[in-house]
Amino acid sequence: MIKQAVFAGGCFWGLEELIRRQKGVVDTEVGYAGGTEPDPTYEHHPGYAESVAISYDDTKTSYRELLDFFFRIHDPTTPNRQGGDIGSSYRSAIFYGDEIEKKEAEDFILLVNKSGRWKDPVVTTLEPLTKFYKAEEYHQDYLEKNPGGYTCHFIRFGSYL
Repeated sequence: MIKQAVFAGGCFWGLEELIRRQKGVVDTEVGYAGGTEPDPTYEHHPGYAESVAISYDDTKTSYRELLDFFFRIHDPTTPNRQGGDIGSSYRSAIFYGDEIEKKEAEDFILLVNKSGRWKDPVVTTLEPLTKFYKAEEYHQDYLEKNPGGYTCHFIRFGSYL
């Protein structure tokens, strides 16, 4: 069955580029989640985080495996920042769709904190997914279209699992 996960962890270009290549991922879209005003744009998205909506085949990967990869490709200990990108748009967040996803995310954050891989505790927020707004078309697949484009995402660690 195809399911969806929505994660934010800095600029959505780099997240999308790495996540799209994971086993079981069938599609990705970048956009905005976590704000309240309707119809955010790249130029105006107060309260929103740059996010990636991940469609995945749950017979080939799991939400937990996606969480594992997410926590390996960004720094979840820096509030409102990834690399040179600063502001709440670049916060680390998991937008959960139901209580099961919320519990899995809570448990995974505990696992990451217990791992001792980061000197500071995880600041990733858990926020209910109320609405995901797809970003402008020029942001979709950005690093495929612009291979030399900016990213601060890379695989930092092996699996937490």
